[in-house]
Amino acid sequence: MMLLALSTMVLSGCEDKNIIITTDFEEGELMRINTLSCYVPEMMLYLTNAQNDYEKVFGSEIWTKSLNGRELSESIKDMVLAKVAQVKVMNLMAEDYEITLSEDDLNTIKERASAYYGTLSPKEIELTGATPETVEEIFKEYVIANRVYAYIIKDINPEISDDEARTVTVQHILIKTYGLSGDGKRFEYTERAREEARKKAEEIREMAVSEEEPVDFELLAAEYNEDDETTYSFGRGEMAQAFEDAAFMLDNGEISEVVETEFGYHIIKCVSTFDVDETQQNKVKIVKERQEKVFEETYNSFVVGIKKNLNEDLYASIKLITDEDVTTSNMFSDEYLGGL
Repeated sequence: MMLLALSTMVLSGCEDKNIIITTDFEEGELMRINTLSCYVPEMMLYLTNAQNDYEKVFGSEIWTKSLNGRELSESIKDMVLAKVAQVKVMNLMAEDYEITLSEDDLNTIKERASAYYGTLSPKEIELTGATPETVEEIFKEYVIANRVYAYIIKDINPEISDDEARTVTVQHILIKTYGLSGDGKRFEYTERAREEARKKAEEIREMAVSEEEPVDFELLAAEYNEDDETTYSFGRGEMAQAFEDAAFMLDNGEISEVVETEFGYHIIKCVSTFDVDETQQNKVKIVKERQEKVFEETYNSFVVGIKKNLNEDLYASIKLITDEDVTTSNMFSDEYLGGL
């Protein structure tokens, strides 16, 4: 989760890791994408800011941990490299879209870059190799990349209806139709066992809806539910289709018939047919998903055929900086890039 979150540090959207290894580089040139290059100081500023952001939350010891057999320090390097590559590609896209920076933009970026560079300690400057020009170039490309993103998604309708974004809150009781073997592998119940599970679910439902002495649904869930959770809030497209269809048809307090999904048999009780706060949050989520889908399709179409070269030996030599005087972590904050 930590590494996935890194994608929000630069831009949303896909990552391009289709990089060719070559040996034709200038001194200090780490990567070349068509006509654009990334040099070591640029990579070091990106990487160091990312590193320190995560150390604030998890501590410096996280870099000794492993993920899928690799140290996290190597994984974060790869993700930062992919993000730098993405920014470069989007600057190439800007040429096609004729997106440029105005004189006022350039002056503001120069001022902000100078302000950020002024926060770097002598040790940070020494170990990253950064210059004022390095920061200024990063800011220019970052701003252009974000404007390309805004241009691509500009036609996405931000208005989402309440019905489309509606979320419901339900309680449910699950009687499973599968089990797990000793090694954690799933196996399906036999037909006889499935029939017994359905019969049990029907009996539980009858207890919940009995006209004479209905049993409190939460008490039934506490006794019989085979799911780890009883209560769910969700919008359309987030749950198994049969479960979702049944849940969205219920009124407040109503209990469904027995519903079958790949997990087993469910009895569903509607707690709330419309959660205002969650529906508003879901509207934002839906718009964001649509924007990212359009961007990803456009980006992936453009990136086909882009020539990307990596200086493999130089890249292998790059390491996270471990120095208590290197703490910079706010290069991409609103303080420096807000409003641009």
